[in-house]
Amino acid sequence: MSLSITPLVASAIAAAIPLLIAALGELVTERAGLLNLGVEGMMLLGALAAFAAITHGAGLPVALLAGMLAGAAGALVYGFLTISLQASQVATGLSLTILGTGISSFIGRGYVGYRAPETFEPLPIPGLATIPGIGPLFELNVLGYAAVLAIGAVWYFLQRSRWGLELRSVGESPSVARSLGLKVNRIRYAAVLFGGAMAGTAGTYYALAQLKMWQEGLTSGNGWIALALVVFATWRPARVAIGALLFGGVTALGLWLQTVGVGVSTFALASLPYVATILVLVSISADRQALRRHAPAALGKPFFDGD
Repeated sequence: MSLSITPLVASAIAAAIPLLIAALGELVTERAGLLNLGVEGMMLLGALAAFAAITHGAGLPVALLAGMLAGAAGALVYGFLTISLQASQVATGLSLTILGTGISSFIGRGYVGYRAPETFEPLPIPGLATIPGIGPLFELNVLGYAAVLAIGAVWYFLQRSRWGLELRSVGESPSVARSLGLKVNRIRYAAVLFGGAMAGTAGTYYALAQLKMWQEGLTSGNGWIALALVVFATWRPARVAIGALLFGGVTALGLWLQTVGVGVSTFALASLPYVATILVLVSISADRQALRRHAPAALGKPFFDGD
């Protein structure tokens, strides 16, 4: 019996898209020197807002906007506490994840089991979507295509634009950036809000493109994997895309093995992405010099701008 890998590739890409979106947002945030561990919470807030909007009659564009704004709102709280009030970035990020999880669980109880009345459906590109093996790359939904474009857009912003240069300068040495006349706080707020909006978009993807229904904790802890992806990619957008596809492949592999009748515990298969995350982080952490060489020098360090 011959087995087709096309379903495996399609599942891997589908699983990679929200990880890619969230990780790109966190990458920009971290390049500005801020470590936001609240990605999971912002994703859940975005998912809840988008699902609630679509359930109550809003269209997909409005639902997407609601998800982005909800994620950005969570990021704004994080930014105010860490940038303006100089609170611990680690503690604030963890608190944001707890807050987002609690709010989504409490308010989302009324939506449990409901299916989204409108969802993001695939938009195949004629002629390309039928190519064996790589065809699934050309039958994404609008969020999937936007995620692919975002790889290049984030790279161009960071490496070729003046604003990207200013953001990277703030992430390397906010005191020097301040001496050059840059508004450190404003730049950091902008980076944090972008990261929150991207996390909210990732949550929207889970709610309206992947699961298409509401369930408690529907992001399944993938916000932590998105955080790990940024480190895995050494803060480079192209490597984030590769990492997202690899982690998506690990996730899809578990589902694929079940469909082909491999007798492995479903709990063991479900744990594969998290085991892979741990192994990757352990491997990367072993090379401390590489981490120091690529990580923003001011990452996680508070700075008082005075504005």
